[in-house]
Amino acid sequence: MNTDPIADYLTRVRNAIKANHRVVEIPANKIKKEITKVLYEKGYIQSYRFDDSAVQGTIKIALKYHPVTKKPAIQKLQRISTPGLRTYAHVENLPRVLSGLGIAILSTSKGVMTEKEARTQNVGGEVLCYVY
Repeated sequence: MNTDPIADYLTRVRNAIKANHRVVEIPANKIKKEITKVLYEKGYIQSYRFDDSAVQGTIKIALKYHPVTKKPAIQKLQRISTPGLRTYAHVENLPRVLSGLGIAILSTSKGVMTEKEARTQNVGGEVLCYVY
C-alpha cells in the first residue's frame, strides 16, 4: 500500500528521466491527472495519455528531452507537502522557484495550478511540489 501517491508519481518520473526512458507509465488518480496536465501545459513533458480501460487506469507520459544535448526538460522534481507535514501557502506568501524560472504546483480550492496562476486568481493552497 502506498501512503503518498504524489511522491510515488514524482519518483517514477524522476527515475524514468535518470534512466533516459522516453515513456513512463503510472497508476492514475484525479490529482495525478491534474499534475500531469499542468506539466504538459508548462512544457515539461512532451505528451500524455490517460488509459481508463482498467479499474484504476494508468497515465502514460512521454518525457521531453532537448534534441541536441539530450538533457531532460525536467531537471528536478521536489515534493514539498507530505502526509506527515502539510505545507500551505497564503496568496501573499506563494513560493517562487528559481526566481520564476521553475514552477510550484499547488492544490487550491479552484483546482491544481501553478503558483503564477494562483497569484492571478488570488488564491492560496497546499504546495505539492517544485519543478525546474
